[in-house]
Amino acid sequence: MLLSRAFRSVGESTTPIAFPSRRSQWARRCIRCYAVPPAERPLLGRPSANLKMGILGLPNIGKSSFFNALTGSAVPAENFPFCTINPSTSQVAVPDARFDWLVDFYKPASKIPAYLTVIDIAGLVKGASDGEGLGNAFLSNISAVDGLFHLCRAYTSPDIVHVEGRIDPVDDLMIIHEELRLKDADFLTRQLEVKKKESGRVSKGGAIDQRKRDEYEILRKIHDWVVVQQKEARYGDWTAEEVDVLNALHLLTAKPVVYLVNLSEEDYILKNIPCLPKIQAYIDEYHPGDKVIPYSGELETAIASLTPSERDLHMQTLAEIYEISEPPMSALPDIILAGYEALRLTNFFTGGPDEVRAWTIRRGSKAPQAAGVIHSDFEKTFASAEVMKFTDLQELGSEEAVKSAGRCVRQGKDYVVESGDICHFKAGKIAGAKN
Repeated sequence: MLLSRAFRSVGESTTPIAFPSRRSQWARRCIRCYAVPPAERPLLGRPSANLKMGILGLPNIGKSSFFNALTGSAVPAENFPFCTINPSTSQVAVPDARFDWLVDFYKPASKIPAYLTVIDIAGLVKGASDGEGLGNAFLSNISAVDGLFHLCRAYTSPDIVHVEGRIDPVDDLMIIHEELRLKDADFLTRQLEVKKKESGRVSKGGAIDQRKRDEYEILRKIHDWVVVQQKEARYGDWTAEEVDVLNALHLLTAKPVVYLVNLSEEDYILKNIPCLPKIQAYIDEYHPGDKVIPYSGELETAIASLTPSERDLHMQTLAEIYEISEPPMSALPDIILAGYEALRLTNFFTGGPDEVRAWTIRRGSKAPQAAGVIHSDFEKTFASAEVMKFTDLQELGSEEAVKSAGRCVRQGKDYVVESGDICHFKAGKIAGAKN
């Protein structure tokens, strides 16, 4: 598979489904993280870098097994629709070859990578928006996350029943999306009625509150999009003012989604899956630009507890069993990175002999905001930032060489921190603080 086909940029009209390979994973970790992202949809959601991905899907499709493999947790994985009743939360390290290089370069006493927070949510069933299954309790758990790993099942097993009595990944995806939209539609209809009353109120002086009137008109537009046109909030063309109103609503259909297709070990390794083109066609038509990643819960569970050397041996054995030229690759690194990117997260580094650390920020964050991730006082007292590009340090071989080449640049408060920047922040005194 060509590298250009294996990965797409956000916003392209097609969504190639790519199986992980050694080349593709190296590319994601070493090349793609330097690329400047193209124009994107409006940034929806909480204005924070402390964001979470939730694992979503119907019961009995492998959500808890995926979570166990992803995080090394021991959540029960049973043939029971509501095994995961209370969401389980864990943090997984974000794979980044630049971080690994910096650790090798500085040889620090402490090393802290970037992390992605992942939550396992109980399975949704048809009718959840009306209280079926775990109903509103389940949907409130979705409200608490910022993005979704949407799993669908594409394997058959006589030992694990499907809640709908059949294997149809596209239908599973449609059930989930419709339940989320229906819940948003119900919420928006009730909110619209409340805001309509508020917008018509007249003050004692006889004036109408224009701010409330404007908010009502924006809510009407959102209501028309989700309820009347039956579209998801994240696909709307929203202005900055509309985004502010939208973010305050915390709509379920405003959350970014990464689609994960759970395959049997054999199907994943041999890459011969009849349902994948149908899934891709559905995503391209109804959820353009979203990423689709095939993986095998069966394979990931088998290797989750193995050491690196044991894992390599296991994968080599599988290559011999299935008579393929290269050992199969775990899909988990690609999945973690996809979740990180879906939340519009990126990172910068601080480095030295004491510690190398990757700090997570939202894309587009300016230098004071990035400094505030290290300590809240640094945002208030930000003076400047000395910034080196990772590629410059890697090319020139030392901080001194980077500075001598004039590539360590002092940046001010309007500088937008880029992925891979190595930053040293300088702060002033807090206003009113005593010496």
